[in-house]
Amino acid sequence: MDAEPEVLDELRRLRTRIPQLTGALAASVDGLVLAEDTAGVEPEGVAALTAAALGVAIRLADATGQGDFRELLVRGVHGYVATYAAGRGAVLTLLAEDRVNVGRLHLEGRRAGSRIGELIDEAAQRAAPPQSRTTRTPTETTARSAPLRTRTARTPARPRSAANARTTTES
Repeated sequence: MDAEPEVLDELRRLRTRIPQLTGALAASVDGLVLAEDTAGVEPEGVAALTAAALGVAIRLADATGQGDFRELLVRGVHGYVATYAAGRGAVLTLLAEDRVNVGRLHLEGRRAGSRIGELIDEAAQRAAPPQSRTTRTPTETTARSAPLRTRTARTPARPRSAANARTTTES
């Protein structure tokens, strides 16, 4: 990845801003490590588990009508695992001690996720081969411009009030 040094710098700056962080890693939504600053954990395993948890979180947010994924927080006895969206195809996962200020974790994690997402998206755009307009067919153009996520957000179901409920009577 072309942006790995810049993403790694962002991870290190984040760990400086939040001293209670014990690790930080940027991964693709498929579970591949893009950059990591972790100690004591296997980054590939954490990235793979993050991808699995991300899949469940996306489905849960969709099923409940909450919209696109933004973040996921897991609290364990010894601390937190927080995952934040980072652009179109990546996530930022932070490991923190149990004494971390969770509000600060969210604030800094969201900012860093946004910045890392920009870096990764820019690198992906630079790496994409330039396409000639004369070689594409109209169907290829349409297929490439389609959004990655095609499902529409559901609105939460509202309970029917007694006035709106339909009743049937038998004669």
